[in-house]
Amino acid sequence: MDFTFNDEQQQLRSMARTFLEENSGSAAVRGAMESELGFDSEIWKQIAALGWPAVIIPEQFDGLGLSYVELVALLEVMGESLLCAPFFSTVCLAANALLVAGTEDQQRKYLPKIADGKLLATLAMTEASGRCDADGIAATARREGSGFRIDGSKRFVLDGHCADLLIVAARDAASAGESGVSLFAVPADTAGIERHPLATIDQTRRLSAIEFNDVRVPEAALMGEAGQAWPALSKTLDLAAIALAAEQVGGAQRALDLSVRYANERVQFGRPIGTFQAIKHKCADMMVAVESARSASYYAACVASEGSDELPVVASLARVAASEAYFQCAADAIQIHGGVGFTWEYDLHLYFKRAKSSESLLGDPSYHRERVAQQIGL
Repeated sequence: MDFTFNDEQQQLRSMARTFLEENSGSAAVRGAMESELGFDSEIWKQIAALGWPAVIIPEQFDGLGLSYVELVALLEVMGESLLCAPFFSTVCLAANALLVAGTEDQQRKYLPKIADGKLLATLAMTEASGRCDADGIAATARREGSGFRIDGSKRFVLDGHCADLLIVAARDAASAGESGVSLFAVPADTAGIERHPLATIDQTRRLSAIEFNDVRVPEAALMGEAGQAWPALSKTLDLAAIALAAEQVGGAQRALDLSVRYANERVQFGRPIGTFQAIKHKCADMMVAVESARSASYYAACVASEGSDELPVVASLARVAASEAYFQCAADAIQIHGGVGFTWEYDLHLYFKRAKSSESLLGDPSYHRERVAQQIGL
């Protein structure tokens, strides 16, 4: 399989890298992460104007109709620059959920607004347990009259503080496991919804707690058939995992690049520290980890584009490789930088925190290893 990007994809990456170098540098990231929203709304408007939120949305819904390969190509570049924006939550989580599980009316209503950047959305699935499987869903949805009543709590909701639309996972009170799970497209301003920001290790990515207290939604909010949403939700999570892996690869590559640059500039004992064997070996190990994760990420993107049955396995494999590569590279980069690597002035601590938070988002490596074992019958 050829993992080389074609000319159009290379041009997309080149334009994205140029834009992010100008608008998502160290000062911009630090300013965004300290702001109330956690991102610059003007930069988001520019991102929308570039068509990035529309990448995987079909043309019939005013999108670009591109494949998952183009999305992964973009996300890798975003990961390099630690972009602070509601892109992952809106496109990789909510838009994917709408594309996989949404009705035609819901897709027609929401996807064009996501494509032009006017609607921010996210997936509210994880709860206090932090589990990413069906057993972690405890919020309930019971049919009442011509609609549903949703009750429960969600935790670690990405960009939940600013989302206009919540894709909510809830279950029938009498159900368990993968049965009885439903998805709902719920406007965030619906009565009974309360949102609270959470303190997180990674200031570049905001998480929220959302309470659903007697939230009434109409039948039109139901995505697909009641109680039958787990297969669609599972596929959505697989697609999001591949997207996150690509972002992690970009971050790992930047940590490696910063390490090599510093090793060539920092002089100790009369010569650059990059000439010492210990530093050479550490950088070489980082490069191997990055390239392995990149191959897994690109292969998973191809599988997602083709709609292959391999999706669950390759999504988890990509997440394991990318999570471990990113954390290894971020941690080793701090070691290569020595004492200054731990200081606030250097950006490495931002990459280290993003690496750690991303490792837990959508399931940690142990979870995904277990999932692969189950998928292949071990």
